[in-house]
Formats: sequence, C-alpha cells, structure tokens
Amino acid sequence: MRADVFLVEGGHAATRSQAQRLIASGVQWRLAATMPWTRVAKNGDDIPAGAEVQLLDASEAKYLSRGGLKLEGALRASGLDVTGLRCLDVGQSTGGFTDCLLQHGAAQVIGVDVGHAQVHERLRADARVVCVEGLNARALTAEVLLDACEEALSERVEADPEDNETPPQAPYAWMRNGGLVDDDYDDSGDAKEHEIEAFKAERAARARARAEGGLPTVRRRLAGREGVQLIPEFDLVTGDLSFISLTLVLPALVPLLKDGGQLLMLVKPQFELQPGQVGKGGIVRDPGLHAEVEQRIRECCAQLGLAVRGWHDSPIEGGDGNREFFVHAEKPRNPA
Repeated sequence: MRADVFLVEGGHAATRSQAQRLIASGVQWRLAATMPWTRVAKNGDDIPAGAEVQLLDASEAKYLSRGGLKLEGALRASGLDVTGLRCLDVGQSTGGFTDCLLQHGAAQVIGVDVGHAQVHERLRADARVVCVEGLNARALTAEVLLDACEEALSERVEADPEDNETPPQAPYAWMRNGGLVDDDYDDSGDAKEHEIEAFKAERAARARARAEGGLPTVRRRLAGREGVQLIPEFDLVTGDLSFISLTLVLPALVPLLKDGGQLLMLVKPQFELQPGQVGKGGIVRDPGLHAEVEQRIRECCAQLGLAVRGWHDSPIEGGDGNREFFVHAEKPRNPA
C-alpha cells in the first residue's frame, strides 16, 4: 500500500497531506522486531500490510493539521491559557486550531467555515465542538450564529401529527354548555372565531401535506447534543482565513467577544496587501510590507475598540512559504 495512504488508514495521520509531511520528516517500517527498519523515501513507496511503523518526528501528527502547531506557538508566545474557555474558531477547515484549543483545555469550540465537509470526523463526534458550515465569517451576527448552530446540532423531522389535534374551546358559551348558559358564565377563556378558523386552516394544510407525502418539519436536537448550550459571546476568538483581509472580518467578530475577551488571529500578508504588492507565486518577502500589514491591522483593531497585546511570528511558514503572524488583541472590560 502507498506509504501516505498506509499512514492515514493506520491512524498515524488525519489526511494524506499530513501523511506526506510526516514522510518528509522521516518514517520507517519493519515487519518484525528482529528485522531492520526500512526508511520511506517517497509518498508512493510501498509499506506491506501488518508492518510496524515508526515516526522519526511525530510533531506533525500532534494535531489534525499544521494549523494546530501554529496556534500552539501563538498561545505560548501570548501567554494565553485557554483552560475552560468558550471559543469561536473562524476558518475551521480540517480543524487544526480547534484540535489545539481542545488539547489545551478549552470547554467548547464553535467552528465556522464557508466550505463544507472539511472538518475531521473526530471533531464532529466531539460533544465540545459545534461545526457550522457554509457560513461566511463576514456575515456573522449573534442571531445568525445561534440559528446556524441550532441547524448544525439538529435534524429535520416531520412534525408530530398529534401536535395539534385538540381544537380550541368553542367560541360561544352555549356550544360548551349544551345551550344552557348561566347569567354569571365567564366566557373569557373561550376561543374566538378567528382562532377556530386558524385551527381549521392548519388542519387542512396538514391534511394536504400528508396527502402529498410532505408533512411540515421541525428541528430536533441530535442524540447526545440535547444539552449543548449556545451562548453567542466568547472568551476567545481564533481564526485562520484565506483570500480575505482581516480588516473585513474583524468588524463582525468583535461584537461576539465578551468584555475582556481575547482575539488571536493568524495574519497572512498576501491577503492584506494589494495584488501589485505581492511577489511572484504570491510570496511577500519585503520586511517593509510586513510592517505595513502590521500597522494596518493595529489600526483596524484600534478603530474597533480592541487593545493590541502582541504581534507574534508564526512558528511555521504558510504552505506557500510566506511568513505569517498572529495578532493578539483584547476587548476592554466596561467600567463597573
């Protein structure tokens, strides 16, 4: 079996791209303890079924993607402790940042991504994680996020046909009392004619839907997710976004931070500059342009009321070889 496929199917790597990075860092195999190790030279090398595998550098496998290693470095540089925090992770993708947050003790991570079917199944099955797909971070509001989370945590089921089988009380006292009405009869609890008509219309609509095989649907929380609490106010917001400037996204994220909340976002210079400022292959090499990006992000944070606490180099370059950075900012607490 191909070495990269073997590593994924054997649980050593979450994706083939991660497996290929592990191979580049060093992977060897053997069929028995008495046999010598064989080094994997390239991704397409064959590893026999049943072989024992050894990773010479397992750091690439610590998280579901390299993003986890980037965020780990940023947490260390900023001194942030995420233990027990409720976090929002925008640009969740495979889930490297989310995985890192959970491994460092986060209580809950709500992940948002504009794409679909990218998050690793291990995270989807984690009760601490809510994965929201097909949602652009620029469109986030508390209301939009809550609705999207409920949709992600629920399934659509046909409304129970027994939900509303009992008609409202009759609108006229004589209909309830067989024509005998006491002078002191209180009809304030009786339904009015428009309520009776609404009930009839609802029953007719349900009958038509039943005949057409399409009863109305309602949301029902998925098994095991009934107790998940959704509060659109976060202790920490992280993000790894591409093809968009953070200056366009931060205005939507800041209102979702609680007072005293922290922001830790990956900054990719190639998406913060004008096309003419970016070099061949999308690489930004000029330190002066890196400084320009930092100044622009700092100004954006200040305009949004955030206090920048740090600007840190990412410990790992981007996949295209670009230098990347993290901005750490805080939303000030309102004075008591």
